Amino acid sequence: KADVHLASISGGTDIVGCFMLGVPTEPVYSGEIQAPGLGVDLAAFDEDGQPVEGKPGELVCRQPLPSMPLGFWGDTDGSRYDAAYFERFPGVWRHGDLIEITPQRGIVVYGRSDATLNPGGVRIGTAEIYRQLEPLPEIADGLAISQRWRDDDVRVVLFVKLAPGNTLTEPLKDRIKTAIRNNCSPRHVPARIVAVADIPYALSGKKVELAVRNIVHGEPVRTIHSTASTNIRLSRPELPQLRSSPMMCSDTRTHCASLRISRSRTPIRRLQKAALNQPKGTASISWFW
Repeated sequence: KADVHLASISGGTDIVGCFMLGVPTEPVYSGEIQAPGLGVDLAAFDEDGQPVEGKPGELVCRQPLPSMPLGFWGDTDGSRYDAAYFERFPGVWRHGDLIEITPQRGIVVYGRSDATLNPGGVRIGTAEIYRQLEPLPEIADGLAISQRWRDDDVRVVLFVKLAPGNTLTEPLKDRIKTAIRNNCSPRHVPARIVAVADIPYALSGKKVELAVRNIVHGEPVRTIHSTASTNIRLSRPELPQLRSSPMMCSDTRTHCASLRISRSRTPIRRLQKAALNQPKGTASISWFW
């Protein structure tokens, strides 16, 4: 509709505001957020801390905002605060998102930069892959991670939640890969596609990609607050698809990893202690609300 302003926003609870948002007097371009917020010195930095346009980079804010936090509770020397936002680019707020500034000064958000996929040295935002799943009626949701693989490289693994009444057949896998290849690039195509019962989200509405990646690699997982009660398991039939040398599990007769999300009243410390006592080769995450 010509008389409706379609606008998206992106920011953070930590700044209690938006880094970028809609502008009712400017054009709307498909797939882009229109502009930085008023007074936001937003940029995309490359690995060397230089501003870039037309390609993905780290979302940074080069000047202070009035709503930025002054520090963390209990962080008396400010070390945790500095490590969270200013360690990567000294004196510049790094928010942890991967963005691209377009020629018309719009912004494309690709997802969390620490969850960025990097097969063959090419940086890929997970949102690029998720966008290709949306037109497929058989797929209700998805989550992509990078799995460490051979020769110091990584491969893309895509977990999908199927719509009711569907199964993950080889023809469906081919359609998913074709859509991703045609609309993104061959580097985006997942090496493995695995069906799961559900996709985990944090209370913020973001997918917990890092937690799933850590589970696949047999690494520790921190406790996260979740919006749902779900069980996701990588079971015996899926184990050979995800096997690689860095993984801890070697017994094909057992579950290699388990992602358990549960509503719980158990004190956080007790659940964290229980997680540390998990048998080797398994991991669990407990979410609270």
